[in-house]
Formats: sequence, structure tokens, C-alpha cells
Amino acid sequence: MPAAPPDYFAPETGLVLTHLLIVRDVDRSREFYERVLGTTVLRERDPCVMRFANGYIVLNGEGGPTDDKPDVQARAPRDSDTLASAINIRVTDVHAVYEQWRARGGEFLTEPKDHELEIRCYLRDPDGYLIELGQGTGILEQVRGPRPT
Repeated sequence: MPAAPPDYFAPETGLVLTHLLIVRDVDRSREFYERVLGTTVLRERDPCVMRFANGYIVLNGEGGPTDDKPDVQARAPRDSDTLASAINIRVTDVHAVYEQWRARGGEFLTEPKDHELEIRCYLRDPDGYLIELGQGTGILEQVRGPRPT
């Protein structure tokens, strides 16, 4: 079980890292993340804040410049075949989560594929954001060193 995330609205350490996604339809995206990934909705909108395992996903709608970012347009991806950002989720059993999320309506690009260092697969959210679901395999030995025999 992952550790509880810090409080999004008042983190104890003064800092919490989240992933913001600009979406076309907040309700549609919130429903996807809640139904397929199992997020917990803490705030419905403006912005939508969802707890996911030991972190947070924040959804906000598209819009024009604001006084604190006067030259910035907030837009969802226009082309789902070009990767500019992705949510990367690491799990201990990629096959089990893949089956669970497929049963909840997640549409994966492929089944989990073994790439020696990790097993991974991808799905898209309603706006085309790529979500990588992966499980470390060979990379664990690279990072931690060989296991004692």
C-alpha cells in the first residue's frame, strides 16, 4: 500500500507535487480518471483535484491568458500522436492493473510489453494524454545492484 500523500491544500512540508492536465471537458475527464484509474475526487472543478495513490492529478479546462500568465493559452493536446507530456505510473504488478483498468473501460494501445528493464503499456485519457503503466524489472537490478545469493 503506498504511503498517504501530503494534504493537497495544506502540505505539512510546505510542498506537494501534482500533475496538471488542461482538458476540453472537466466532467468527462474527471469521470474517466475516477472510473478507470480509481482516483478519489477531492474537488469537482475549478480546478478538479483528484488524489491518486501517493499523489494528485489536477484537471482544468481550456482558457485564455490570465493576469499571472498574460501570454499563455491553456489548451488540451490537439494531436494525440505527438507526445509532449505523459503521466507515468509505476506498479508492482502491471498485468493485474492492466486487467483491472481494462475491465473499467480503459482502452490500451497494446497489452503490457516486456522491454527487459521494464514491462509497460499505454492508454489515453479522453483528451489524448498518454498514461504509461509500467513495472520495473531489469532496471531494479541496475538501480539497486544485484540481489545477494
